[in-house]
Amino acid sequence: MNCAQEQKEDLYKLLASTKNIDEKVFRVIIEMLRKKNNSDCLEFLLNEDNQKYYGLYIDKQQKLNDITNDIKKITTVMKNIGEHDFNKNNYTQKIYQKKKQYLINKISKEKTIINFFKFLVHLTAIDKKMIQCGSNSLHLLVEMKVDLKNQCFENIQIRNTSLIGANFVNCNFSGSQFENVNISGLNLNGAQLFYCKWTNLLINELHQLNGHSNSVQSVSFSHDSTKLASGGEDNSILLWDVKTGQQKFKLEVHSSSVRSVCFSPDATLLASGSDDMSICLWDVNTGQKIFKFDGHIDSVNSVCFSPNGITLVSGSNDCSICLWDIKTRKKKTKLLGHSDYVTSICFSPDGTKLASGSGDNFILLWNVKTGQSKFQLEGHSDSVNSVSFSPDGNKLVSASDDCSIRIWDVQTGEQLSKLYGHIDSVQSVCFSPDCTALASGSSDNSISLWDVKTKKQKFQLQVHSSSVRSVCFSPDATLLASGSEDNLINLWDVNTGQKISKLDGHSDSVNSVSYSPDGTALASCSDDYSICLWDVKTGQKIIELQGHSDYVYSVCFSPDGTALASGSADNSVLLWDVQTKKQKFLLQGHRDYVYSVCFSPDGTALASGSADSSVLLWDVKTRKKRFSLQGHSRNVTSIRFSPDGTTLASGSDDCSICFWNVKIGLQIYKLEGQNFEVRSLCYSPDGTILASGSSDNSISLWDIKTRKQKFQLQGHSRTITSISFSPDGKTLASGSNDRSICLWDVQTGKKSISLEGHSDYIQSVCFSPDGTTLASGSGDNSIRLWQIKTGQKIQPLNKDQQGIFEKLKIPFLNNSFSESVNSNFTILTISNQPPVFSAQGALIFKGEFINHFGLDLLQLFKQRGCCILESQSEFKQNTKQK
Repeated sequence: MNCAQEQKEDLYKLLASTKNIDEKVFRVIIEMLRKKNNSDCLEFLLNEDNQKYYGLYIDKQQKLNDITNDIKKITTVMKNIGEHDFNKNNYTQKIYQKKKQYLINKISKEKTIINFFKFLVHLTAIDKKMIQCGSNSLHLLVEMKVDLKNQCFENIQIRNTSLIGANFVNCNFSGSQFENVNISGLNLNGAQLFYCKWTNLLINELHQLNGHSNSVQSVSFSHDSTKLASGGEDNSILLWDVKTGQQKFKLEVHSSSVRSVCFSPDATLLASGSDDMSICLWDVNTGQKIFKFDGHIDSVNSVCFSPNGITLVSGSNDCSICLWDIKTRKKKTKLLGHSDYVTSICFSPDGTKLASGSGDNFILLWNVKTGQSKFQLEGHSDSVNSVSFSPDGNKLVSASDDCSIRIWDVQTGEQLSKLYGHIDSVQSVCFSPDCTALASGSSDNSISLWDVKTKKQKFQLQVHSSSVRSVCFSPDATLLASGSEDNLINLWDVNTGQKISKLDGHSDSVNSVSYSPDGTALASCSDDYSICLWDVKTGQKIIELQGHSDYVYSVCFSPDGTALASGSADNSVLLWDVQTKKQKFLLQGHRDYVYSVCFSPDGTALASGSADSSVLLWDVKTRKKRFSLQGHSRNVTSIRFSPDGTTLASGSDDCSICFWNVKIGLQIYKLEGQNFEVRSLCYSPDGTILASGSSDNSISLWDIKTRKQKFQLQGHSRTITSISFSPDGKTLASGSNDRSICLWDVQTGKKSISLEGHSDYIQSVCFSPDGTTLASGSGDNSIRLWQIKTGQKIQPLNKDQQGIFEKLKIPFLNNSFSESVNSNFTILTISNQPPVFSAQGALIFKGEFINHFGLDLLQLFKQRGCCILESQSEFKQNTKQK
């Protein structure tokens, strides 16, 4: 056996010796250390005089000698683990990757070992000698996706580790200290962050710069990486301090949209190109305009300084490229060669060559000295939006409306590679300063990072809610800036971002989500042809079901939770055994896409609605078709059984809703007269109301008895794609193509709240059986679980715990605190994209949050929904227990 294998087994063997320890003993040790004010855990455990106190904290029915044996085991483990490299080194380092994975595979289902890890985490608040093993323990808990929501982590000390993507919803971190911890993608929604000291933090998201009142068209770093310029469709240019995220100057001279901004190499000048056909030169230190170049007869789309700073080049919709002398402020030459607008221009690093991209689908390489075109690069099938040289000048990268990125050999003009990953126009592309990575921004609202060597996509960032118009690396290679049509600029820590590990999730639009009847699992289906089952507590994928050969549009659990039905664009309905995770049988009968499937309340029947205009009713036991219900003239988009199972409602693109007698398969009546397609239906739990969502952006509530409309709910700006009643029938949730989810008061017909977070259209919404959580599936490929309630209820203790701990504050118990500033927020995100840092409804008082650049992150916390309490009175008001 090799040494590495011995080390892996050695640590596992050590941890395995805690397997049969009563978890209450861990709590008791923490409490006794606190009560005795002892900061040395091992010393305390080794002192036999302390054993007489154990019985005071343990249930009297439990034998004291059992407790004593558990304490002895823990003492041995603590002694050994204190001397182990698990308590000395950072286990997120690459050299520990295999050892860590071995551990996770062995212990992920071992409840006692997981509780021991939690014990080690809490021990960091008391015993400084155990900080590294506690930090490694928390990292492993996060990696194993252990449910860490609603926990009390007061005063813990964590250092030299990674907590990327950790879900700490509603956790109490008051008094905690973090040092050199990667907090990228943390979900701190609803957390308490009082008197924290978090320093030298690593986080891939640094700032969200909000200053433009319209689309951001261009971003550019100064060559010392300290300043960022942005140009927008609000006709303004903003200068930002990169370290603080503060706006330094607002430059307003242009009379139309600013399409391009570029710093001079010495960072003293800034050039801007605009739809007003002019180019302006600005003094960066004063924010004053120095000069205005006129010469183009149409919009100026791109400006770029030569590496020596003496020449400025501009590209325009007039199909020309102009070179300007900065010193004399005269036009040096005009280059003609494109047959359509010039979108992008870029100097080679040595200044001898110039690249230009155009709406004519071509890229031209120019000799700057002669003004002659050297190569015409052909390959794109649509407009070329962006060109950029590699830092060594040997390669050129281009981005196009054809959704591709291409890399070219500058010396030969040959295409070296073609990168696909975006699903819409690629608007901007650039090389990293070290030439190892590429960044691209797209109209699909995403930013992608690519490995230049492997030509593979490293990861994709989804934070903008609209087209990403510009991406730019800082010259020191530490930051990436992105500007978007959502009017925002985001700054990213590139190196930290690259440490994000592989993530679960769908690779295409999530079309439907459905809770299991017991609320422990969630099913989802996607345009990636797959169906996934997820653990609701942790977000961990239970299984991926493959069986359909095209988009899967709908999933539905049977009432007893034993079966799952799915409908697909392959025209079929599949039934799955939830326990075995195997396909039970295939139902074929539709001639076109199956958009909706639904079980009857007793589980004996299954209905399916299709693009062939029909609704089929199936006998689940015999797998035979009971009825073919014909009454619609277009796609049947949604079907729902009434709660008593006697009636089936179907909604269609023919603007009607049909009601069918399930027993005899005949139409009872039809609601017509609507002018827009019906996209979603849902019965209220008592069966008295049917809600329908329509392409006219409204929701109608229908009285089943009178067949009249009770309310028309207006609040969305685009098609309603999905609706769901809460189990008590008091609230209706709606999802829309406008990317928002609305919650409505059913009694009044008024909107109570709007949930924002998805970056693309909402496809599906579904309440959990207990009504406290809402699941949503989106075109951004993600699933979100939202907390739907006001404040947090303290979970009652069981009788044993009540007697033992009624006067003690036990850290292993769920956290409890006052009503949050915003209690309706995402508690879990399932996505194949890197998680986004979130702090909706979190509370901060005092404390510090500083990243490894020395940057204060309070602004970021605030931008992500955190409330900063400014006064003692605010603090007291928000810390009152309910």
